Amino acid sequence: MNNANSTNQQEIDRRGQYFSNQLTLATSGLSHDISERLRVARQLALAQRKPLVLSRLSPAAQINSQGTLTGPTDEGLNFFNILASALPLLALVFGLMAIQWVQQDTLISEIAATDSALLTDELPPDAYSDAGFVQFLKHGLSASASASAKGD
Repeated sequence: MNNANSTNQQEIDRRGQYFSNQLTLATSGLSHDISERLRVARQLALAQRKPLVLSRLSPAAQINSQGTLTGPTDEGLNFFNILASALPLLALVFGLMAIQWVQQDTLISEIAATDSALLTDELPPDAYSDAGFVQFLKHGLSASASASAKGD
């Protein structure tokens, strides 16, 4: 809305400049008496012109040249601005550290469960790395499952 008012004001100023230039060009052929009366009339008109009302408050937001809304530029760098900028970064770092801690704890629990299963089993740990044993598990478990199903 403020932008529309400034555009309208610019249009009025442009037309005023145009008419002023046209009047200046037309007054070159007038007598000295008439040109003095016109000069005095211009001065009186300018003296009676309404002064521009300037706001005493600075605007809370400004529109920059790209049309984006920005905050006041005279904020300065104080403690609260630094704290407000650093707080999200600290929360992110602590969140990432907590995620890493939970994942590491889960990984350690899984490794401990595997180790305890290996240590309490009757087979030696070398049997799990033997290729023949893996084939036995694949075929032996399926064969024993089908034999137990036939026996029932």
